[in-house]
Amino acid sequence: MNSQTAPTLKFSLLGEPRLYRHGRPVDLPPSRKTRALLCFLALTGRPHRRSRLCEIFWPMPDDPRGALRWSLSKVRQLVNQPDDERLSADRERVSLLMDGVEIDVHQISQQLKRERLSLTELEALLSSLEEPFLDGIDLVEEQIFQQWLTAERREVIRLQGKALKQLVTHPEADIERRLHWARQWADIEPMSPDSATCLLSELKRHGYMQDVADLTQTYTDRFRNAGIAWSHDSVPSNPTEKHRRRDLLSQQKIAFCQAEDGVQLAYATVGKGSPIIKAANWLSHLEHDWDAPIWSPLFRELATEHRFIRYDERGNGLSDWNVDDISFESFVSDLEAVVEATAIDRFSLLGISQGAAVSIEYAVRHPERVSCLILFGGYDAGWRVDATENVIAEREAVMTLTQAGWGRDNPTYRQIFSSTFMPSANTEELAWFNEFQRLTTSPENAVRFLSVFGDIDVRDKLAQVSVPTLVIHSLGDCRIPASVGRNIAEQIPAAEFVGLDSDGHLLLGRESASRAFVDAVKAFTKRHA
Repeated sequence: MNSQTAPTLKFSLLGEPRLYRHGRPVDLPPSRKTRALLCFLALTGRPHRRSRLCEIFWPMPDDPRGALRWSLSKVRQLVNQPDDERLSADRERVSLLMDGVEIDVHQISQQLKRERLSLTELEALLSSLEEPFLDGIDLVEEQIFQQWLTAERREVIRLQGKALKQLVTHPEADIERRLHWARQWADIEPMSPDSATCLLSELKRHGYMQDVADLTQTYTDRFRNAGIAWSHDSVPSNPTEKHRRRDLLSQQKIAFCQAEDGVQLAYATVGKGSPIIKAANWLSHLEHDWDAPIWSPLFRELATEHRFIRYDERGNGLSDWNVDDISFESFVSDLEAVVEATAIDRFSLLGISQGAAVSIEYAVRHPERVSCLILFGGYDAGWRVDATENVIAEREAVMTLTQAGWGRDNPTYRQIFSSTFMPSANTEELAWFNEFQRLTTSPENAVRFLSVFGDIDVRDKLAQVSVPTLVIHSLGDCRIPASVGRNIAEQIPAAEFVGLDSDGHLLLGRESASRAFVDAVKAFTKRHA
């Protein structure tokens, strides 16, 4: 769509809901349920079964399907044009086609993620977010809808928190306004360790030490009672490190390239120095994982001395989700496509988890491109290879659970994975990882990934690796035993092995093992880059 052309439809949902067609306002029907239905279809952006819509909006009437048909007829008049039919409704499902449609809160969310905004722009976004979200469409007697609406309003509060966080850490913000925004952030997100830490930091900056002492005790009690990890020791005396991280993130460039079968792959580049390319592994998201308690400390440290490049594999993150082929061969060819897009001749190759097998295959095919190979938490054979019937049955049962539970508000099913990825994680870190899984891929793709991982087999390629190789493995890894990593190191000629004092398949940034990992990688690449 041309940037100068108004979108076909635009929803303004901050304040009372408003709809615009080609920039002109459209009168919404007086029926509150019809307006609520329209907003629900727009915000969810996916098909819904008619029976489910009846359950949400008309659980009591004698003829809920008739009530739904009547409301849909009103919605159809609002959104459909002769050459642009937006409402898709068959006998079973209803959806609103959102291609080319704008929603104000989604636009604001994207701006807060992707742009380096001025103070004036951030203040304008914050002012918009302070408008009551979906004002006037509460359906207090319809419990399911009201629960959904409450969750959406919490999401807007979360966006307010993101705007306030950017304001309070903005390099052009003066000291008085920083304290004002820090107080505002702490007020709207009283259970956020980040907002608590930020407010105490700003109070320290002003010299309000009694306030710092009083609030530190308040927060300590509050977070302890809620089971949230927080320590007053995390309150910095100055924001230098936070600004360094923000400056580094602002340098990250996200671009897209095309795989050989036409799939769009997203990749990101940050930092300067000898290049490291990280093969994709499940799960990743180029936008969300920078602030992760798992990946981000390692990424930031590597980017301080290297040009660090990573990408989201197909079916995952910012890369295309709707793909025909998810296979080991496609993983390798996708790495080849990203390498060609970066136009880098030689680089260090980092493979994590199943990305280790992909990296081994790539290094065998293209040894002239790989200056050195680093493998962490890797395996050379998937769970189906030489497995017993019981193991296969157990893994297939997990896949069935994944299909049923992935993406639901109840994270029980995703907990199956997070508890084995990082057993020592605290409540907050597990909650983050559970939500992160939902953001990175669909239930269908999650199952496809799990199935493909079971068939990986590069055992015959280990002896063919001819580049310097470092194998790193957590000695207490509950997902891939350390013996697997040791075997890989034994089979690859002249490979080195480093064991880490951790039980995590994924390393938490706060672990001393993370520091050991970064030190080992930096030392190895320095010798061989």
